[in-house]
Amino acid sequence: VLVLQEDPTLERHFKGHKDAVTCADFNPNRKQLASGSADKTLMIWNLAPKARAYRFVGHQDVITGVQFSPSGNLVATSSKDRTVRLWTPSMKGESTVFKVHTAAVRSVSFSHDGQRLLTASDDKSVKVWSVHRQCFIYSLNQHTNWVRCARFSPDGRLIASGGDDRSVRLWDTSTRQCINCFTEYGGSVSFVDFNSSGTCIASSGSDGSLKIWDLRTNKLIQHYQVHTGGINSFSFHPSNNYLISGSSDSTVKIVDLVEGRLIYTLHGHKGAVLTVKFSRTGDLFASGATDGQVLMWKTNFDSRSYQEVLQQHSRRSTPDPPPHLTDVYPRVPHLHTPQPTAIQHSNGPWVHHISSSRAEGWTGGESMVGGGRGGRQEEEEEEEKGCSGYPAALDSTLRHIVQQLDILTQTVSVLEERLTLTEDKLKECLNQSQILRDEN
Repeated sequence: VLVLQEDPTLERHFKGHKDAVTCADFNPNRKQLASGSADKTLMIWNLAPKARAYRFVGHQDVITGVQFSPSGNLVATSSKDRTVRLWTPSMKGESTVFKVHTAAVRSVSFSHDGQRLLTASDDKSVKVWSVHRQCFIYSLNQHTNWVRCARFSPDGRLIASGGDDRSVRLWDTSTRQCINCFTEYGGSVSFVDFNSSGTCIASSGSDGSLKIWDLRTNKLIQHYQVHTGGINSFSFHPSNNYLISGSSDSTVKIVDLVEGRLIYTLHGHKGAVLTVKFSRTGDLFASGATDGQVLMWKTNFDSRSYQEVLQQHSRRSTPDPPPHLTDVYPRVPHLHTPQPTAIQHSNGPWVHHISSSRAEGWTGGESMVGGGRGGRQEEEEEEEKGCSGYPAALDSTLRHIVQQLDILTQTVSVLEERLTLTEDKLKECLNQSQILRDEN
């Protein structure tokens, strides 16, 4: 039996903040979720059933960023009060204060080894700190306006930063020099991050665009324009196959990075979505918004069982696996836009639009077979022939045909089952009517 890709489901909602939820992060130990708010408080939500939440007070202004250390024993927060705090996520909630920026601090993050802390500020600087010595190390100062976000690469050799000067800068941590600058934005840069392998960098903007660059070729390889409002936050799935984004249009959107298209739109919030974050294992994700709610979702769609079947089919025609996001280098950037033919699928009060070319499964006796595509997977690679002897475009078309055949096969098998059930019911009715006639 083929297991189809499942829809994400709302697992829990956390209410406790008295104002907009601006940031969220999962503890790597999978037992806690942290959220920061415009109400100046940090909440640590314990995910065990009926466990109490911790509310930490200390910041004098809006909390703008939150992140757990890789070990999970510390939580860092940034605030408009110009400080960064390091908290212990326990009952005591002790904190250490870092003061060095001369304006609001917009983001905070740990290096992947937990040794360094990175902050970005409205004073136009990006600063690096030592966690253990709790002291300032160095500053990066080439931005010409507020810096909204900064992140370390997974190996710690690079720093990416973006802000209101409409640029994304890439820094070398050993030389402390800016080694690249991407300036293809119509609006300010709201968020930046590396994928989990460190080969790509993504950035989002107030113009609603999401762009992904390949750092090995320094080329823009994907460009999504799926939101109707500015994007405030995004998060890569650990597999690098998916990305979630939160926008001022009040939606959370999920794109399939391998196929290059929008697959889900989640309408769970009643205001601008300010933060989204996958858990470290990718099985959960959280979203926070101006409605003061923190929603925790079960991912579900990252189950690759059905996709693996399709890949096995494709291997029959070509021994080469399909290109991964990090191996696709188009010669020119492409715009991935949702098409109006996207299928609308209503599932209770949490309505989400699905633009998917997969069957979305048989539930409650209703079928939803996808036919629309939520974007264009545009591949303008050279028509090089691989081991299979097929051009890449033909190979992609063959995979899509195999996928559709699989869906048709499953549809036929389900229809056969229903036909058998209908025949049985009909026979039963005929038998009953015969018995009644005999009695009369």
